[in-house]
Amino acid sequence: MRNYKTQMEAAKKGIITPEMKIVAEKEYMEPEKLRELVAEGVVAIPCNINHKSLSAEGIGMGLRTKINVNLGISGDCKDYSVEMQKVDMAIKFGAEAIMDLSNYGKTNTFRRELIEKSPAMIGTVPMYDAIGYLEKDLLDITAQDFLRVVRAHAEEGVDFMTIHAGINKRAVEAFMRDKRKMNIVSRGGSLLFAWMMMTGNENPFYEYYDDVLEILREYDVTISLGDALRPGCIDDSTDAGQISELIELGALTKRAWDKDVQVMVEGPGHMAMNEIEANMKLQKRLCHNAPFYVLGPLVTDIAPGYDHITSAIGGAIAAASGADFLCYVTPAEHLRLPDLNDVKEGIIASRIAAHAADIAKGVPHARDIDNKMAEARHKVDWDEMFKVAIDPEKARDYFESTPPADRHTCSMCGKMCAVRTTNMILEGKKVEFCTEL
Repeated sequence: MRNYKTQMEAAKKGIITPEMKIVAEKEYMEPEKLRELVAEGVVAIPCNINHKSLSAEGIGMGLRTKINVNLGISGDCKDYSVEMQKVDMAIKFGAEAIMDLSNYGKTNTFRRELIEKSPAMIGTVPMYDAIGYLEKDLLDITAQDFLRVVRAHAEEGVDFMTIHAGINKRAVEAFMRDKRKMNIVSRGGSLLFAWMMMTGNENPFYEYYDDVLEILREYDVTISLGDALRPGCIDDSTDAGQISELIELGALTKRAWDKDVQVMVEGPGHMAMNEIEANMKLQKRLCHNAPFYVLGPLVTDIAPGYDHITSAIGGAIAAASGADFLCYVTPAEHLRLPDLNDVKEGIIASRIAAHAADIAKGVPHARDIDNKMAEARHKVDWDEMFKVAIDPEKARDYFESTPPADRHTCSMCGKMCAVRTTNMILEGKKVEFCTEL
């Protein structure tokens, strides 16, 4: 029988939990050091007590950058079998987290199946599910109704929840004063804004924040403080609305820690490259170094169909500058619900960004696999190259699509391969081309 409710409570009591031991081994870190980071709040280990298939992961300072995959049905795309294929894809390519963002009908059957099979952390946004779960229109939903949905997700085994508690009346006033091109682009944020404006009430997740924390503490759910006022285009970044909400999120972070609830803070969506580093440092300062979870940021607004690339550029800069958790973006962003291939492209792009940032940050052993690739390329060992590649199947398919006459080269350089030429000279061999043409 465990004598603690949450990972943070255990850490504060000096207890190293089984999950901390798992994470410490994955991160090449001493368990006691990890415990101290969890106690301080700068590392979170999202792990609901009811998620039995979970392979625990840590998010935060000094750890590998993690990635999240979004999936879920909508009113226009209702096939849960396709969403489960996306789950399999996410697990295959090593995503550490999966968020079910379904926003149509009864979603709990799929979510329970997802939690039962997934070793990855599972996240949700209860606000998305409220209308379908409660079968009420937005104006008819009460504050207590919203809390019912939070409890239902916690009971099912969700490891972290995005709660848009920072968009209170003060933040809304700042948003209304400072006119934007794109206004509110957060789905959950826009629903809460509409509910507040229609009812005249305070944000229920802010007004009843302590009640939310009690539910999350009971099941050891990590709160991911959502950025309802994140910028939806680069012209809106770092404005009064975004920063006002960030200040509120910093205060909410401390209140959660006081209740032994682990925290992540969500960050901006669209932002020019030259603003990213300053935003990461500002968030860490205002939110007391809580783990930072960013969507992108997308560094330009003109690449629909390629936003996995604009996101990966911003994500690499963000993570190298202090962000801890990247939400993937697919080529379908802004256009449609992603299909299987879109999901794969988004995962690969985010993994590249996260890994590149880990190298830049000096995360222990981050370079090891790159060194293995260099050694394989030096030996022109194609099978080993494919083995250590992020996407072995694609790498092999590309190589085999135009096979070289000599497998010690590829079809781009052929016999003039620089690696082959240098290896031959260093081995004391003579390099000749004319006789081989």
